[in-house]
Amino acid sequence: MRGRPGGPDLKHRYGVIATRFGEALAVLDGDGALCRLSVDVAPPADAVRDDAAVAHVARQLAEYEAGERRRFDLALAPHGSPFQQRVWALLREIPFGRTRTYGELAAALGDPGLSRAVGRANATNPIWLVVPCHRVIGADGSLTGYAGGLALKAALLRFETGRFAEPLSLFGGMI
Repeated sequence: MRGRPGGPDLKHRYGVIATRFGEALAVLDGDGALCRLSVDVAPPADAVRDDAAVAHVARQLAEYEAGERRRFDLALAPHGSPFQQRVWALLREIPFGRTRTYGELAAALGDPGLSRAVGRANATNPIWLVVPCHRVIGADGSLTGYAGGLALKAALLRFETGRFAEPLSLFGGMI
């Protein structure tokens, strides 16, 4: 389901939201659906800053950080291929505080050989945190690539499992 009515002729609207993990850029399409949430991307050239328009996104992120929300209830409109859309839909099914491997997601799509394609789709997820690509790990349990960096991925996983003070070993190092 889409967000507030606005019509396709309206420009993208965006706002900057402060989170415990850094500032997030939220971009809404002309219909008010979230099409991008990122910690490291500039707004689209056609976007108009409208922090009030993304207040509902900010509220749900704050509820997530307060431990009051484990699933987001936002109209989403990520741009991607049909395959990417299928992968991103699977990501939204991974429960809070749990992880899945690329191979498990590929098997859920009906072809265990698709794990690399799943990884590529995961890497292009345009809606950080709400579509929880941080919950996907390597087959051996290791943390693998993450657009926001492995330190952020580790912090998100620690947050979701309640292990705030526990150092996480990455490839023999601690973060």
